[in-house]
Amino acid sequence: MPSSPISSRRGFLRTAIALVPAGTLAGCEVKQSTTTSAPGSSEGADANAGRASGVDYKPHFFDAKEWAFIHAAVDRLIPSDSEGPGAVEAGVPEFIDRQMDTPYAHGALWYMQGPFTQGAPELGYQLKLVPRDLYRLGIAAINAYCTKTYAHPFDALDPATRDTVLGALEKGNVDLDNVPAGVFFGQLLQNTREGYFCDPIHGGNRDMGGWKMIGFPGARADFMDFVNQNGAAYPYGPVSIEGKRT
Repeated sequence: MPSSPISSRRGFLRTAIALVPAGTLAGCEVKQSTTTSAPGSSEGADANAGRASGVDYKPHFFDAKEWAFIHAAVDRLIPSDSEGPGAVEAGVPEFIDRQMDTPYAHGALWYMQGPFTQGAPELGYQLKLVPRDLYRLGIAAINAYCTKTYAHPFDALDPATRDTVLGALEKGNVDLDNVPAGVFFGQLLQNTREGYFCDPIHGGNRDMGGWKMIGFPGARADFMDFVNQNGAAYPYGPVSIEGKRT
């Protein structure tokens, strides 16, 4: 493997992990309850921990067209390869769907009073749309754009064309009804990262594949045996909040 820290997929995702809130990775304050917040940027624990997971999971927020979009989009943001699983294999769609039923996705923990005026980027998020709205309106608008431009919705496009569309969204070069393209892309990318690196209790990082790929040890109780061993490879696999090991 090349020595440059960003010259491989593994190296790139290792650097990307710095952009994921620490609480999303291990979820240290998880509580099994029916009304909780989401992890990391989602402010806490998963409200849907009791749902069927993995291949048996059925979306509760996204409809069939939206679900197809989520799968097709996250598959291009983190595709699978020889170094590790892709976002779909890691359960990222399930993670995102679960987040839509949390206070985070409803904007319950945000200041949501007007006026809503787009200001300078350093002022942060200024829109009246909460994450649920961004996904519902954004996916519909992107599918309409793709159908008009390419005669097919996003999930029916070939991978290269999907990449072209995602690149245009990232640069804000697509005019979407009701949703700024760059804002939607940022939301999708951030939630994809979170789902790829979260503790599996939240629905993503299935079998701790993301953690294993970058060498993250997970929610182990302590690391006292490895203090001052700078640069030494950690010899054990990751552990989840529920105590599962791989």
